[in-house]
Amino acid sequence: MAFAIISFLSISGLSAQKYYQPNWESMKSYQIPDWFRDAKFGIFIHWGVYSVPSFGSEWYPRNMYDQGTDEFKHHVEKFGPQKKFGYKDFITDFKAEKFDATKWVELFKKAGAKYIVPVAEHHDGFAMYKTSMTKWNAAEMGPKRDIIGELSVAVKKAGLVFGLSSHRIEHWWFFNEGRKFDSDVNDLAFSDFYGPAHEENETMSPEFMNDWLLRNTELVNKYEPQLFWFDWWIEQPALDPYRKSFAAYYYNKGLEWNKGVVINYKNNISYPEDVAVLDMERGKLDSIRKLAWQTDDAIGNESWGYTTTNTFKSAQYVITNLIDIVSKNGNLLLNIGPRPDGTITDQETEVLTKTGEWLSINGEAIYGTRPWVIFGEGPTKSASGSFADQTIPFTAQDVRFTKKGNIVYATLLGAPKSATSIKALAKRAKNGQIAKIELIGSSEKVNWIQKDDELVIKPLIKYPSTFAISYRIQFKP
Repeated sequence: MAFAIISFLSISGLSAQKYYQPNWESMKSYQIPDWFRDAKFGIFIHWGVYSVPSFGSEWYPRNMYDQGTDEFKHHVEKFGPQKKFGYKDFITDFKAEKFDATKWVELFKKAGAKYIVPVAEHHDGFAMYKTSMTKWNAAEMGPKRDIIGELSVAVKKAGLVFGLSSHRIEHWWFFNEGRKFDSDVNDLAFSDFYGPAHEENETMSPEFMNDWLLRNTELVNKYEPQLFWFDWWIEQPALDPYRKSFAAYYYNKGLEWNKGVVINYKNNISYPEDVAVLDMERGKLDSIRKLAWQTDDAIGNESWGYTTTNTFKSAQYVITNLIDIVSKNGNLLLNIGPRPDGTITDQETEVLTKTGEWLSINGEAIYGTRPWVIFGEGPTKSASGSFADQTIPFTAQDVRFTKKGNIVYATLLGAPKSATSIKALAKRAKNGQIAKIELIGSSEKVNWIQKDDELVIKPLIKYPSTFAISYRIQFKP
């Protein structure tokens, strides 16, 4: 199979021992970098032309051509037939006139995020950066600004880690519904934007897979991201040599930069688990995973991108699920969907701000921690798997554990009104005899007793937060 050849030998300063070859055996020596394991919390950003119609979801560009969908009906009623007004015609209204990368990053930093991951190109094929691969990009059309470039500079200047995502591979079929009736998808003048628009069961052409590989390596070279996130469709068997080529190239670039880098993948198919970092979309695990992993979830319930009818998760939901995920060796990549003018919704801003306020007090129990011997205990069952929301809310009776050195943190997923019982910290559990317990963010004395069958912590009148509280526990030598 023909595919683009990436010249690894052009990377200077790499010894033969460190050099990654484009095969899984070579890349098994890859180690997940400490910055990722320590960061725990990042921000995902779905922003593009799809924010202009602000209807349905970020899949509007596909669904507006899918006859019988609400998006198709809405589009015809509001904008006219797709032959006269197609998805491309939204680009002129994607102006981003109020977009300020520095202000965005200030909010993200205030939220307590340690890494930022904007979507460089979604399924719609409109690149949010200046690229040599297509004229359909934000630097030449719409905002006429290199959005990814501006964010890259602002994120790095703020001392945070910059990453990005590419959903380019799904573009192979994304506009295929527009082939089935008289729409502008069939206009050859726009084939370089809407194409290929094939069926999902058609094997991708070498030319398209070359294009995918070259766009991704261009992103790596231009913006030096330390995290590269892929959506599910890269798992196609035909893409196997291209996946290997990209991973080896990117990991070798990380060695050249002397920075740890991360590839996120889904579904345990695209990459061997010891070669990249597993990502769970809108879901999580119900137990500790030995290897670090990540949840990508959105504050918005219905859409990752901006819509006028989206509903939003509460700060309580986000904070307690962050704690739950971290206790199982995971990270949370939390998404926002800005408006087409570049402003962020009040609801998302409020959730980010409240999350940051909680982390500013309790971050010690989150950042830089590792899982304890068990992730937690309590009456509430954890959701498990992809697309599995935590429909049963956590309570103050649910406890999650993390550790840092010799200190164990017990975080209650609510503020207790009665005594707290923790079975895992009983004398009989043989995890150690407790010497001291402190409530993070409070100078009040904590009254407790370690019994044979439980640790009992008496309630306080006032807690530093109503969302969740963290105890710092030290054991006797």
